[in-house]
Amino acid sequence: MDKAEKILDKDARDEISFISFIIPEFAFAYKMNVQQAYRYLKKYGGLDYLYENWWALHTDNPFWVVRDMYEICYKNGGMR
Repeated sequence: MDKAEKILDKDARDEISFISFIIPEFAFAYKMNVQQAYRYLKKYGGLDYLYENWWALHTDNPFWVVRDMYEICYKNGGMR
């Protein structure tokens, strides 16, 4: 067990892994680079949605998670 594993519990590591996986998936789906996707998700509530619901979302198909994030952002003023 390395130092990071001692500091973070399994749920925290799983959450970080999921979020660091799904942001690039979102970027790819909507033809953005990862930095643009992160800013878009942060500005329009997509990241809040991920942080609040990651436990349920990580069991879903990434396609639907990305689509849900897009819908959340659209409802909060993001562009179509």
